[in-house]
Amino acid sequence: MSTDISPILSFLKCSTPQSWIELAVRNLPVLLIDHAQCEKKAASTALMMIHRYPDKQDLLYKLSRLAREELRHFEQVLDIMQQRDVGFQALSAARYARTLREQVSSQEPQRLIDTLIIGAIIEARSCERFAALAPFLDEELAKYYHFLLKSESRHFRDYLHLAQSYSEIDIQPRVDEFLDLERDLIQSEDDDFRFHSGAPSLALQKGAQIA
Repeated sequence: MSTDISPILSFLKCSTPQSWIELAVRNLPVLLIDHAQCEKKAASTALMMIHRYPDKQDLLYKLSRLAREELRHFEQVLDIMQQRDVGFQALSAARYARTLREQVSSQEPQRLIDTLIIGAIIEARSCERFAALAPFLDEELAKYYHFLLKSESRHFRDYLHLAQSYSEIDIQPRVDEFLDLERDLIQSEDDDFRFHSGAPSLALQKGAQIA
């Protein structure tokens, strides 16, 4: 049964540029390496929040499960890479998550709420990109990216629900602020190619070396 991601598509304020998809298909090793890094970082972020907020019972349960799933996905991507003779290595981080997190409040509880909102947005974009890439990939990788849609869409919902549950006011205006920034990051020209990078620069589209 296919996963309905229409709520995610309506949540995000833009789609992935076709130029990014075309570049990704031509650079699958880098895409897979950074995808693996993203899964590892997602697990690390969830564990960090469990450590920072031990009094939040709902958060502990949801993010414990999320961290386990993200680590399992990390292992699965490593398996795919091994089958394709792609070695894992550290890549420089994209501007995407860093720029979003620069806007996180330094004061609680807004710090927690902002971090959860960003988690929801990152999961939503990941889900959108899996779905956008799948039609252009080989059967094995397309099947795996379709498989990820269910868990990624659930992670999106969990993060957003948690964010609202810890806020005394409607979080939508704050969500919109982050979504506006996220749209700018996705649509603006980017000199790096990563899983969450923006529209590739002309140099990247012409085949400049990616690392």
